[in-house]
Formats: sequence, structure tokens, C-alpha cells
Amino acid sequence: MATKIIRSFTFAISGVKEAFTREPNLRIHAALAAVALILATLLSFSVYEWALLIFTIFFVFILEFVNSALEAVVDLVSPELREEARVAKDISAACVLLAAVMALGVGAVLFLPKIL
Repeated sequence: MATKIIRSFTFAISGVKEAFTREPNLRIHAALAAVALILATLLSFSVYEWALLIFTIFFVFILEFVNSALEAVVDLVSPELREEARVAKDISAACVLLAAVMALGVGAVLFLPKIL
């Protein structure tokens, strides 16, 4: 049982490494998240502000991971260019874009009052 759990974590960590290797946008999100975390530390965020910030960062990361997985599956099942494949990939990418825009809004609400 413990071996099975350890293998599951190993696969998950491998997926994180793979995503960071393959996805330049994920590295951009990570860099911006690091800046946000450093700034939140300097601005002495409250527990609730930290919770909202961490949730928002992970929400963007999760959608980026799901987008990457969906793109890999679409490429596997439809290596030729097909309209349906393009639509699936574009909609998945739009989800990440919406999450990133939402993260900017949350960042504005959290950071601007403390900076101004």
C-alpha cells in the first residue's frame, strides 16, 4: 500500500517537472507568482489575504496543468490538423487566460490598497 502511494507521488512530481520543462507559460506564471509572494511578504499580508493569494496562484497553475494535459491528449488522438482539435485546444487555453486575468484582478484588489 505504501509503495503504491509513493509511486503515485512520484508520478505527480514527474508531471510537475514535465509541465515546467514543456510549458514556457507555466514558467512565466511561476515567476510572477514568486514576485507576488515576495511582495505579499514585504507588505505583511493578513492570513485571509495570504489564503486568497495562494488560492489564486494555485488556481492558475491547476488550469495551466489541465490545459497542458488536454493539449497532449488532443495531439495523441488527433495528430493531423482538425478543426475539432483546434477548438478544444483554444478553449482550454482560454480557460488559462481567464484565470490569469482573474489573478490580475485579485492582485489589484490585494496589492493596490497596500501600495497606494
